[in-house]
This record gives sequence, structure tokens and C-alpha cells, in this order.
Amino acid sequence: MLYLWVKAFHIVSVVCWFAGLFYLPRLFVYHAQSEDRVSQERFSVMERKLYRGIMGPAMIATLLFGGWLIALNPSLFSQGAWIHAKLTLVVVLIGYHHMCGAQVKRFARGENTRSHVFYRWFNEVPVLLLLAIVILVVVRPF
Repeated sequence: MLYLWVKAFHIVSVVCWFAGLFYLPRLFVYHAQSEDRVSQERFSVMERKLYRGIMGPAMIATLLFGGWLIALNPSLFSQGAWIHAKLTLVVVLIGYHHMCGAQVKRFARGENTRSHVFYRWFNEVPVLLLLAIVILVVVRPF
């Protein structure tokens, strides 16, 4: 029963983390398009609060609950290479998360050099990662 509770909290944490990973780059799009100082400051505050207040804690909870699931069921590593591929994509996702954090800081300093078009494409990365991770966990293709 403990395993199912941990799994439920892991899923909730993943949903919260991805909500931020989907929304923050969208804020970058709007921020890159903004021209007045008031809007730019407002976007900087929103980005910082989203990154630090929601995304960071959600990522940590996701990793803690995911690690707990592995500790409760270490046989996952003997069920094929899907778990290794999934964990590799999670590491990539953590890197993306930190890239977002670096961009939050650049915007706050007024040092953004990228266009809103770049951020529209940048916003698609977590979609592709989520798709791949869910397929690996559900289908377990290898």
C-alpha cells in the first residue's frame, strides 16, 4: 500500500513540475515581446515566483518520490532498459529545468538576447520529453 501512496505523490509532483515547465517558457515568449519596463518587471516577478515557488519544489518532490519508488522496488532495473532510458531523460529534463532558471536570471538582469520565436521552439522541449517518458513507462518498449 505504501508503494501506491508514494506513486500517487510522485505523479502529482510530476504534474506540478511539468505545469511549470510548460508555462515558464510561455512567459519567456511574452517577456521577449514586451517593450515597456512595467511589463518586463512584471514578467520577471512572475518567472521568478514560478521557478522558485513551484517548479523547484515540484522537481525536488518528483525526484524524492521517484527515488523512493526505486528504493521500494529495485527490481525495476531488471525489467529491461526502459528504466535506464527514462532516467536518462529525467536527467535531460533536470538540465532543461536549470536552463530555464538561467534564463529567468538573464531576463531579470535585462540581458535577454533571444527572440520570442526562439522561446516558442524552446517551449516544445518538455512536450517531447514528457511524451518519450510516458511512452517508456507505459509501453516499456525495451
